[in-house]
Amino acid sequence: MDTVELANQKQMPILGYGTWRNDNPKECIEGVKDAISVGFTHIDCASAYENEELVGQGIKESGIDRTDLFITSKLRNSAHGYTQVRKEVEETLEKLGTDYLDLYLIHWPVVKGKDGDWQTDNRETWRAFEELYEEGILKSIGVSNFSIKHLKNLINHCKITPMVNQIKVHPGIVQNELHEFCVENNIVIQAYSPLAPIKDISKEPRVKEMMEKYGKTVAQLLLRFDLQKDVVPLTKTVHRSRMEENIAIFDFEIDADDMDFFNQWSHADYQIPDNERERG
Repeated sequence: MDTVELANQKQMPILGYGTWRNDNPKECIEGVKDAISVGFTHIDCASAYENEELVGQGIKESGIDRTDLFITSKLRNSAHGYTQVRKEVEETLEKLGTDYLDLYLIHWPVVKGKDGDWQTDNRETWRAFEELYEEGILKSIGVSNFSIKHLKNLINHCKITPMVNQIKVHPGIVQNELHEFCVENNIVIQAYSPLAPIKDISKEPRVKEMMEKYGKTVAQLLLRFDLQKDVVPLTKTVHRSRMEENIAIFDFEIDADDMDFFNQWSHADYQIPDNERERG
């Protein structure tokens, strides 16, 4: 699979397998094994998903060499703060059965219990990220759900600019201003929930025409949309047939007019996540 180069020259596969809500033990373990088997080498998980041990078991049972995988996890909201990060990373490493992470993210910018000072909280949390990066335990570091002001807080006060920002990107939520800011600062965007609008956008006559035109499913069109915006989509399914469908997106290209349609498409049910709210 092709890769995108992060700011530290590390290569990240341009399509990832997500594990959110995969909490059924058998489905999660088999899902990870199947994903690796069909060609996914980029595995995205998080402490908050409460399934890191299952993901780790799936990786172990897959038989793949650790060096052939790109594994991402994320810091729990309740584990923010300089003094808590190292312990949290150690627990994640133990659950996943590895001694390093290819990418580690701050999961959410504004968390409960920090007395409304998210600026200091994120800077102190990030300071611990930087130390673990310099030690080689975290090979790359980034954030998730950060808007421009959250990113500027780190860029202007810390040593290392986040290398990745994982946000929601799909037709209906394109976040152009944030996208441009990330590009200007050499921050790669990952997209979670890239298939979220599939039910509604499938009803569009234009999309039905695209399916015939390209010989692809709506899911494949949505994933290809993100790729052509230089965004790394993270897919999620426990069904092997869907995995095979999701990875078969490298043999076609959406033309400019159809990309414009996707970029302009809107729907009342799809709004930018409110990352001003505190989360526990």
